[in-house]
Formats: sequence, structure tokens, C-alpha cells
Amino acid sequence: MLHRTNKRNRFAPRKTLLVPLLFAACCFPPAHAQTSTSNPPSSPVYKEFVDEAGRTVRVPQPVLRIVSLAPSLTETIYALGLQERLVGDTDFCDFPPDAQKKTKVGGGLNPSLEQIVALRPDLVLLAKSFNRIETLHALETLGIPSYGTEPHSVQEIISSTERLAGVLGVPDAGAALGVDLQRHLTDLQQRLSPFPPRRVLFIVWSDPLISIGKDTFIADAIRHAGATSIVDSSQDWPQMNLEEVVRLQPDFLVFASSHSASRTSDFDVLAERPGWQALDAVRNRRFAVISDAVNRPAPRIVAAIEDLARQLHPEAFAPRPEDEKEKKNAAAEPLVPASEVGSNAGDSASREACACAP
Repeated sequence: MLHRTNKRNRFAPRKTLLVPLLFAACCFPPAHAQTSTSNPPSSPVYKEFVDEAGRTVRVPQPVLRIVSLAPSLTETIYALGLQERLVGDTDFCDFPPDAQKKTKVGGGLNPSLEQIVALRPDLVLLAKSFNRIETLHALETLGIPSYGTEPHSVQEIISSTERLAGVLGVPDAGAALGVDLQRHLTDLQQRLSPFPPRRVLFIVWSDPLISIGKDTFIADAIRHAGATSIVDSSQDWPQMNLEEVVRLQPDFLVFASSHSASRTSDFDVLAERPGWQALDAVRNRRFAVISDAVNRPAPRIVAAIEDLARQLHPEAFAPRPEDEKEKKNAAAEPLVPASEVGSNAGDSASREACACAP
């Protein structure tokens, strides 16, 4: 399922309706009466944040139990190395594979509030374009803190990840991840700058033919991959006319697929349909198939951008002198002492979860 961008503020600022007694009754057994000699319980510590819908959210500290209601947010939690705190996610949260083992709370549009309450989350994460406003209001009524995100570009995905890391109490992990993602994008820009962008048609759906609008994060990801969409529409998911596509003659067709085994099936099916042979890209089999990570505003999108760039501009990835120099320097560096391996294990795991290395 695609994350769909929508500039309309679906999570408009609303006064939080805290009903702690209702929440406590649902989640916790009655506490024993305190004797006069008992120490009074300490009050929970809260910290205020402004989410990407402009709402001020009071988040308990520390955040140890998280429920994610969007695949992109689940991926981000793993990229930050916080998967042990993730106690629940949706039926559509399938990456990394370990996310499928988490307790499921239903779909993004109709999550089970009963299941969410039973998980006793400190914080529920939502995506404005994936979840419904009714879910947010229900969480407010139950007194469960929630934080909403909605990046509309690749740079916003990085900054959104860094902000979320701060909310979850791991700002250093967010900053390190942001630096690593930005390094990959900068290197990509340097490689692609000598070459003119490819004109592409990104196919979301083939019947009817649906593509992406110019203001979506997917269109921005395509631009980072050294291409530009032929679709100039302010709609997020415009329906296209094949005659117009033939007139525009894209250099490449681009598909997103979750299964590498079907890399050519979408193209082959399309090529057999009436009218598509009028496209030079179809007759010359110029197409690219990338991971469906491009459909999710999460750190893994950088890997999808790099993959697309390699398919559209293979000439940009020929060995460079600076690459050979880096290899020689790496070969000359001493091995890491065994005593230091433990201190770097967490960083390595985070990079693997991010899956943003070429």
C-alpha cells in the first residue's frame, strides 16, 4: 500500500481530550490503597513536542512502549535501532521482516483501539496521509499520546526522522542517521550532475493509468535519482491519458515492486496492451523496476533512489579516481581491535536496518 501525500491538514490542531481515569480503567488493575507509611508515587514526567500537524503533544518520558500505525514509521523505528520498544504495528508493516512478528493492531484506516489500549503504549505514531482523523480523535479521548508525521520531500523525510528521534529520546541516533543519508544523497548528486535528467513516467497503477503529482515525495525522490516526471499535475495521484503519454514520449517507464522475481512482469503485461507500442520506451524496452521502498517516506527510500539512479544512469557509476583512492586508504587502515568491536556493534546494526548502503 502506498503512502499518499496530501497537503490538506488532516490532523488539524485540536485540544487534547485527556481522560486518564478511562485509560487507567481499561489498562490497569485497581491499585491497593496506600497506608499512611507508604511513599506517594512519583508523578510521571512529560515533555512537550509539536508534531508535523502543528499539534502540541505531551509525551511521557522515557518512551519505552511504541505503537506504529504506518509502515513508514515502523521502518523508521527500526532504522533508529528502537525495535525493542515497538510493541505493536499494522498488518501492512512488513519491513524489515522482523516487523511482521510484532503484535498487529489492524490496518492503518481501521486499527483496533481495544488492541492498542491493551498494549499500554507510551506513544502512538501516525502518518497524516495514511491514518484517519477519527483514529487520532479516539486516541485523544482515551488519553493516549500520539505524534503525527507527514514529510513531502526527501529532505523532509530526513528531518522528520531526526525530529522523531528526539521525541523518542535518541537524538544522537537520529542525527547520525541523518548525516549518513545526506552523505549518500550528496555523493549521488556529484555522480549525476554531469548528465541530463531522464524523462520518466512513474506508473502507480496501469488500469486505469495512474501516476504521481509533481509535489509528492515520490516525484522528489525521482529528481534525486537524476530524472524528472513527465506528469505536471498538482494532484497527488493523477489519472493519465495514454494518448497524452504517447505525445510526451518518456525516456523510461518506472515501476515499484516488492518482489524482485517480478522485475519484468509489469512491463511485459503493459507492452501487450493496445496503444503502448506507440511509446519508444516500450519498443526499446527502456524501463526500471525498483523497490517499493520508494512508496514509503522512510530512511530506506535513499536506497531506492540509488537503485533507480543506477538503472537510469549506469554511465554515472563507472569507477572514479576518488573511489580507487578510498579503496587504497581503506586497505591501508589497521584492523579494528577486538576490544572495540562491541562499541561499534550498535552502529552496524543501525546501518543494516536502514538498508541505505549501495
